[in-house]
Amino acid sequence: MQPRRQPPPAPRPGGPRPAAPLLALLLVLALPRATPAPAGPGAPADAGLTRGLLEQAARAALHFFNFRAGSPSALRVLAAVQDGRAWINQKKECKVDLIFTTERYNLEEGEERLGKCSARVLFRNQKPRPAINVTCTRLLEKTRRQEEDYLLYTKMKQLKLPLNAISIPDSHGHIDPSLRPIWDLAFLGSSYVMWEKTTQSLYYYMTQLSSVKLWKTDDDAIDFDYTVLLHEFSTQEIFPCHIHLVWYPGKPLKVKYQCQELQTPEEASGTEEGSAVALTDLSN
Repeated sequence: MQPRRQPPPAPRPGGPRPAAPLLALLLVLALPRATPAPAGPGAPADAGLTRGLLEQAARAALHFFNFRAGSPSALRVLAAVQDGRAWINQKKECKVDLIFTTERYNLEEGEERLGKCSARVLFRNQKPRPAINVTCTRLLEKTRRQEEDYLLYTKMKQLKLPLNAISIPDSHGHIDPSLRPIWDLAFLGSSYVMWEKTTQSLYYYMTQLSSVKLWKTDDDAIDFDYTVLLHEFSTQEIFPCHIHLVWYPGKPLKVKYQCQELQTPEEASGTEEGSAVALTDLSN
């Protein structure tokens, strides 16, 4: 066994000190300091924020896609972001190009789990309702989608419950299978509201459904009034939105809503309204 090395003796007070640390310090002081380059038009977004921005853009794109699809059977949720980039344009808006995978909202056992979407999302200076162009592949086959939508439509028409008294999910977080069509259709309409309210930093989830009313229409569409609780993730704010939805399989989805949000004292009103008609048809 080799003898342990002894540490070098500490310099005596007033005695000569090693020159290497002093020389290193002088070299550091002599070097020019690095300064960050200014972020001009077209500059990439901060690398530390890019992953969060890509996921935020994917969520916004899916809200938009779900609403425009107008089909409960075509609902998708985010699986993973695969690739993308974000940059600031000349108007100080954040533009995001990305590719991400999705899953069916109601995935059945044995089904393929993933589809793929590409999107361009434009966040306008923290304003809501981002501009979105999204394309998705590996959609549910058209004939099957029509069959599933019509089955859901039939179940909605056959409901006999006092729907204005229900709460979905219940206090245990459970959704009764007989009430699943109501939840899916409510999620479809709420997708529009969540897209309209999304900003670069705010995103929403539907947490609860209540106060459901069904109305008869001359054209036999589902005329559906309901209240949802939306949860904004970053602020943890939860607020109700009253939504009126008109839906018939294969026809454009119509949505109107009114939300009651918590507001600061300086803001005059806590009510926000919106309406839309989805015009896009899905094709394989």
